[in-house]
Amino acid sequence: MAIGSPQQSAGILSFYDAQTNGPKLNPKVVLIIVVAFVVVVLAINHLLYG
Repeated sequence: MAIGSPQQSAGILSFYDAQTNGPKLNPKVVLIIVVAFVVVVLAINHLLYG
């Protein structure tokens, strides 16, 4: 009888290891996009309600 962690027995770790066909994005690009989006939202909020 093999002893494993609950995550392994639930198949969670194999889910994160699965290869996908989606686009490969650099984490820096994602961070820049998120920061730019936040800045745009804050600027629009300031223009409308400021």
